Amino acid sequence: MISGFRRFPSSLFYTSRMPLPEPPSAPNPPKSPQNANLWGRISEGRGIEELWSQFSADTRASYGFYGKELDWEEINKLPWWRRPLHIAKGLFLAMFYKLTPPRRIILLIAFFMLVSSGFKFDFADKTHLEIRFELFAALLFLLLLALELADKVTMKRDLEIAREIQQWLVPSTPPAVSNSEVAFSTRPQNSVAGDYYDAFYPQGNSEGNEKLFLVIADVAGKSIPAALLMATFQASLRTITGEGVGLNELVLRLNRYAAAHSLDGRRFTTALLAEYDPATRRLEYINAGHNNPILKRKDGTIERLETGGVPLGIAAESQFAIGSVDLGCGDLLLLFTDGMVDAFDRKGEEFGDARLVALVKSLNGQTAQQSMQFLMHQVDAFVGATRQFDDITCLVLRCR
Repeated sequence: MISGFRRFPSSLFYTSRMPLPEPPSAPNPPKSPQNANLWGRISEGRGIEELWSQFSADTRASYGFYGKELDWEEINKLPWWRRPLHIAKGLFLAMFYKLTPPRRIILLIAFFMLVSSGFKFDFADKTHLEIRFELFAALLFLLLLALELADKVTMKRDLEIAREIQQWLVPSTPPAVSNSEVAFSTRPQNSVAGDYYDAFYPQGNSEGNEKLFLVIADVAGKSIPAALLMATFQASLRTITGEGVGLNELVLRLNRYAAAHSLDGRRFTTALLAEYDPATRRLEYINAGHNNPILKRKDGTIERLETGGVPLGIAAESQFAIGSVDLGCGDLLLLFTDGMVDAFDRKGEEFGDARLVALVKSLNGQTAQQSMQFLMHQVDAFVGATRQFDDITCLVLRCR
């Protein structure tokens, strides 16, 4: 999300898998090496606390996913003792209608068998008839589980392939920069993300006085649709920068292309695009509706990079202003997406912009890599095992 005029409803979901705290030692394994190996395969080496933490996070996320379809306003009007039944009914229907029609029928048959099982009939000749369908019901439930699991595995495999392709589109290591250093990190909410970052020399040559191009962007949406738009954004960006155009012309052309494929402005992109001259340490930038980057001066003062315009794709005729700032030795610049400030803990409290600014202000002398790791660790510690609903990406530029 993006604040004020700049906080448009961009990526609604973030993933990154937050690293969990170091799990305690697992319970004493069975004496049999074969059994110990079996438990290791089942748990993948995770301890009980970590397994429970992951299960709790998955349960809360699933409850939130299905709970979105419930009419909570109507439920809250009911007496407290009637609410659990309505919530259970609503959650069941939310799951039920996500199945394909044949699977819904199988589920209903399984439930009918389960409910009708156990009935006893006594006849006049003292014979008894007892109906037992539990085994058949269990087999039908197992069949449904197998069908749904097959769908999930197939989708996961496709997402993993998409994730590999997406990783090719962003740098794996930061470029070498004279008098400065760059570090970046990204955590997708799902296997693929709508966040994009890059740091490169447009002509592909780091020698001489060539300017370094920095970009961080957040495509509206989530998962596969956002990832596809991110890929087209990356391709357009690399193509246009390769033509040697100026920053303003670059953004205007990106915006016209985004507007032509934005579905009437619903598929927009917030972005911060900048050219950095390592020789003079001068940074020129355009903030297209993105979260304002944080610039920490060596003396501890904080500045925000706000100059620019609306997000890309809102209107083809939009104009953008260019901002500039001179960096000095010891200055630190943080570019980030809204997933960083919108990250929340299990109580629903957001990490927040003010907390991030305070953390940046506490940095003193760390390298770009150390600064990035510190900030990401603070977000991890804040959210704990709570599954997030937005991608999170940050890029740090430190002047030496």
